[in-house]
Amino acid sequence: MDRQKLLMIFGGAFVAAALLTWFLYSQTVAPKKDKMVTVLAASADLPAGTRVQKVHLKKISIPQATAPRGTVAEEAQALDRALLYPVTQNEPILSTRLSSVTGADGIASLIEPGKRAVSVSVADAASAGGLIQPRAHVDVLFTKTGSMAEAVTTTVLEDVIVLSIGRNVEAAAAVTATGAAAPAPTAPSTGNRSVTLLVTPEQARIVELAKNQGKISLSLRNPKDAAKSEEVLSATSETIDPGLMLRTAKARAMQTGRMPSRAMMNVPNLKDDKAWAALVGDDPSQPRPPVPVRTTVEKKEPPKPRAVIDVFRGDKHVQETFQD
Repeated sequence: MDRQKLLMIFGGAFVAAALLTWFLYSQTVAPKKDKMVTVLAASADLPAGTRVQKVHLKKISIPQATAPRGTVAEEAQALDRALLYPVTQNEPILSTRLSSVTGADGIASLIEPGKRAVSVSVADAASAGGLIQPRAHVDVLFTKTGSMAEAVTTTVLEDVIVLSIGRNVEAAAAVTATGAAAPAPTAPSTGNRSVTLLVTPEQARIVELAKNQGKISLSLRNPKDAAKSEEVLSATSETIDPGLMLRTAKARAMQTGRMPSRAMMNVPNLKDDKAWAALVGDDPSQPRPPVPVRTTVEKKEPPKPRAVIDVFRGDKHVQETFQD
């Protein structure tokens, strides 16, 4: 065997021995490196009922083999959902510890301290045609039923937040398992719907009394409009039919045989200077000008004739009057 072949054999044996040594070392001595995954974790200790926001989340890397089931990797899957259990700092956020996006399992956690949730049943026609969605701002209107003369509509609450429509507590789009946004389920477009309002305890009593004494309807308002009226806003039958009270008073007078009073008929006293000024639009501080008195002129009768003489001129007959 020549020298060149001998060197090739020894070289191949050396390489094989080196590869075998490295393989044995990597399997027995060198530390193993597991595959890592990125998940969301709590940036601080969060109590139960916390509504998850971006400041509550941070990303951490954990071994894929030891990652718990149900970890959340995207912020859209956790935002605006309530924690059903407390979470400690750096603990991975699990989907099983969050309320569902459209369900009512975590609705109690969404109620702010000092507030109450009260539900009313309204029809689509009484709730802005079904356009009211969760988190919307509405005014609560109360209508007292009865005869036309007794009916009245009053705004009992202003700028109230809608907590849910039926069991739908969020108007935002739901997130599917693939991360794509899907439309949230909506309530039926016809019939009555149960609307849950976020109110104070005093407002809850007002709503409860109103829905048991008449009808409740909701008017949608701009969420940026925080203006509230200082006085009670009401509308009566006189607002849409100014002559209703007068016709009612006359009808009752005809039935009873008694003429209605001036106050009942809502007729102003024209002899009162203030009432007259308010009627014609004058300044009430200025006295009413006196009514001019008409003077009657006596007509003198013409003097009676002294003598009447019949005059015949051929076939013509005339009368001549002679006076002194």
